[in-house]
Amino acid sequence: MSDDLWASFALDPRSPANAGLRAADRDRDLIHQLLGEAYADGRLDREELDLRSGQTSAARTLGELPPIVADLVAPTGSVPALVVSGDLHARAVEKYRSDRREAFMGFLGPSLICVVIWFVLTMGFFWPGFVIAGTGINLVRTLVMRQDIIAGHERKLEKKRLRALEGPEEPGIPESD
Repeated sequence: MSDDLWASFALDPRSPANAGLRAADRDRDLIHQLLGEAYADGRLDREELDLRSGQTSAARTLGELPPIVADLVAPTGSVPALVVSGDLHARAVEKYRSDRREAFMGFLGPSLICVVIWFVLTMGFFWPGFVIAGTGINLVRTLVMRQDIIAGHERKLEKKRLRALEGPEEPGIPESD
């Protein structure tokens, strides 16, 4: 069972793309079965079996399951690094696009409001230029530093993925942020 545990799942719970999905009863049953085998082999004592069984029953998402059995299953057959890396890069690029939209709207909104007020009230000294310059700095920074921003998002996503895969240090001790 332990050799093909992850292949038994409809969706691999070790994959960051699947980790947030709700776990089904069948998923929890697979973990319970592995825990029973480990107990029968003497790799778990009764107290540990009860603790991990409780954690398994309480698990809501697929990502909560791998840490429960991490020390019982060999790490072979893990999620291919290329898929994870490609997914991380795609997610980082999408986050950059979101940052770019926010920077553009943060520039456009206040600039238009100030130009309209200037046009309606005075049309003298072009004071909205100060607002345009101030908000434009962030937009230009976001556009110029594209690769650095994407790389920063990739590092954050990779750290988050590794924390999710590692799980808590000891069973029963929740991971703190």
